[in-house]
Amino acid sequence: VVSEAPDGEKITLEQPEESLVGFMLIAFLAGLAALLTPCVFPMIPMTVTFFTGRGKSKMEGYRNAFIYGFSIIAIYTIAGTVLAAVQGPEFANWLSTHWLPNVFFFAVFIFFALAFLGLFEITLPSGLVNKMDAKADKGGMMGIFFMAFTLVLVSFSCTGPIAGSILISSAGGALIKPILGMLAFSMAFALPFTLFAIFPGWLNSLPKSGGWLNSVKVVLGFLELALAFKFLSIADQVYHWGILDRDIYLAIWIVIFTMMGLYLLGKIRLPHDSPMESLGVPRLMLAIATFVLVIYMIPGMWGAPLKGLSGYLPLSSHDFDLTKFSRQTSDNELDESPKYADFLHFPHGIQGYFDYDQALRASKRQNKPLFIDFTGHGCVNCREMEARVWSDSRVLKRLKEDFVMVALYIDERHTLPESQWYTSTYDNKVKKTIGKQNADFQITRFNNNAQPYYVILDQDEELLINPIAYETDIQKFIDFLDAASKEFKNRADQK
Repeated sequence: VVSEAPDGEKITLEQPEESLVGFMLIAFLAGLAALLTPCVFPMIPMTVTFFTGRGKSKMEGYRNAFIYGFSIIAIYTIAGTVLAAVQGPEFANWLSTHWLPNVFFFAVFIFFALAFLGLFEITLPSGLVNKMDAKADKGGMMGIFFMAFTLVLVSFSCTGPIAGSILISSAGGALIKPILGMLAFSMAFALPFTLFAIFPGWLNSLPKSGGWLNSVKVVLGFLELALAFKFLSIADQVYHWGILDRDIYLAIWIVIFTMMGLYLLGKIRLPHDSPMESLGVPRLMLAIATFVLVIYMIPGMWGAPLKGLSGYLPLSSHDFDLTKFSRQTSDNELDESPKYADFLHFPHGIQGYFDYDQALRASKRQNKPLFIDFTGHGCVNCREMEARVWSDSRVLKRLKEDFVMVALYIDERHTLPESQWYTSTYDNKVKKTIGKQNADFQITRFNNNAQPYYVILDQDEELLINPIAYETDIQKFIDFLDAASKEFKNRADQK
């Protein structure tokens, strides 16, 4: 995507592609992590046993192994394809922001976290597993497929929450994303099984399964527990429940990761843990990294931005934000009280509006360009932009002084008075909430439904520069702002 400034300078935006590649990389790493769980790791010897001696020739053995690997990939990827086929922008927005799925995901992650920590065991119905097993014993190509299906079923209790988190995180409106996510996950998951099916002799080089596998499971349990609160936080922000402010959220994470660090050091033992005679170097390094994260999070309790975690932290207010007073006293006063300011907010002490018409009137009164921020409560990239780019003193100065700011939340569920409802020309549906109307405005006016999405208009509501989306290069964002300001002044001089 290339955005061209009025002076001819081209600003290249590569983030959408990088974001998709990054998502696939995370999914691939999740697939590798799933291999170390106790449900999956012991299946490798079973794979070798199944394939040893099955091929009449070396080439037939290779063929069987590749069929096995591709079967695993197909089974997992079909789940992503089905999800992608049924979800549209409306369903994706509902899935990612509505309280019902988010509270459900929160409960599911808590459930799996408690299972990983050893409170109980998750098992599929034995009849289903045995039926798949019986099919696998028949041999042939169908037998190889059912062997792969058996692997997926037996390993479900460990891979389910990991693969599920990939599908949940893909709920952002992109049709191809869940497919590619599950493809990357299943490729990583299937790779070692395929290789061991081809080279059964490698089995002797594997570490013996034992207590270390349960430790991997417990660490994943701590991570599941921490990530669960992300879903509760989204529902809390969208519906303004006020139960999980930023400081409460951070306090929960600090406690969870402190407990995880103590567990890695052997100070805490959970059910199914084997006695630890000595502390291995990899485990020590992981414990050090965990405590570094804990120490990094502590200043966030008092208002530190924590840019590295910005996408996971709520935007809502703190109980003890020590920087809040200094930010407020340095802001310029608005000439009109913003609508919805009692439950919608800008970061970094920026003052602005949350209603387009009100902001446009202010833009004309103040003779400044109108900066539109299409954002969302559950938008991870929006929080990253605010923490990494907007927090820069050069950017912040321009946003506060050179523009009239308006934040249009596309997932805000506040219902407007009936007199303000209207039927969209885009989908012929009645738009009743702030978020629905903002999303409809973005789609119909700018032919875009991505967040964040930054649009700068003049007083005639004409574009000053091509809009941009997620862009973490601070200098490019400054160039974007400066080019818009320059064009605004040029048009004013012409008038």
